[in-house]
Amino acid sequence: MSTWFKRIAACCVLVFSQCVYAETGALSLTGNLIQGGLAFGQVDPGSKVRVNGQWVRVATSGEFILGFGRDYPPDLSVIVQANDGSVHSHAFKIASREYDIQRIDGLPDKQVSPGPEAMQRIRRDSAEISVARSLNDDRMDFKSGFIWPVQGRISGVYGSQRILNGLSRRPHFGIDIAAPVGTPVLAPSPGLVTFVKDMYFSGDTLVIDHGQNLSSSFLHLHKVLVKVGDWVEQGQPIALVGATGRVTGPHLDWRMNWHEQRLDPGLLVGEMPTDK
Repeated sequence: MSTWFKRIAACCVLVFSQCVYAETGALSLTGNLIQGGLAFGQVDPGSKVRVNGQWVRVATSGEFILGFGRDYPPDLSVIVQANDGSVHSHAFKIASREYDIQRIDGLPDKQVSPGPEAMQRIRRDSAEISVARSLNDDRMDFKSGFIWPVQGRISGVYGSQRILNGLSRRPHFGIDIAAPVGTPVLAPSPGLVTFVKDMYFSGDTLVIDHGQNLSSSFLHLHKVLVKVGDWVEQGQPIALVGATGRVTGPHLDWRMNWHEQRLDPGLLVGEMPTDK
């Protein structure tokens, strides 16, 4: 078992033993109550849910999801407004994590400190992908679960602080999986393709929405095999691994978002399979 997976597994054991399942009054909550985690909620149909002051989408069945970013605060407040008008308040703790420091050298200077013209493109890229990640409907494709989109060596982990050419930059918000150029990338869960574009930092980029504003992003692709508006099934080939954008070698960077929260895909899949 890899050191990275042991660290993740230890975090999950902590969460499972303390707060992975809670049922108090009008709410049940399961999942990873940890920074980078995703939780699955259930309330009575017709109930409304407010989390830390913001309303979240609840399906007609009463199901909803909650995501917790890299630096999510320790206190989670969930308010449930039932059909009869009663209000139920619930408090949970979100476990914290320690993150690695990853140093990457040998990158072109323009990829570490872009000039004014490049910054304009970067801002446009960011605005466009934010729109693609804003879809929020009742679909719950994520209920199919998640699989690894590519098998290979884990070369970068979620949350690690990036030191690029000796300069401190934003943390890494995905999982890097090293694989040869042209390796098929499979849809980790069903969903709707909402974004395909060549971006400055991430190269050829693809976004798939899994419902209720939960999405997967696939970066540095060699080729995208689907188009915006396509529906994809779990395990369907959607792209080929590449080395486009800011990279030092071919790999897939798989990221997940729920609203503005950047999640850790590694918490939704088991240990990386190995060929026998």
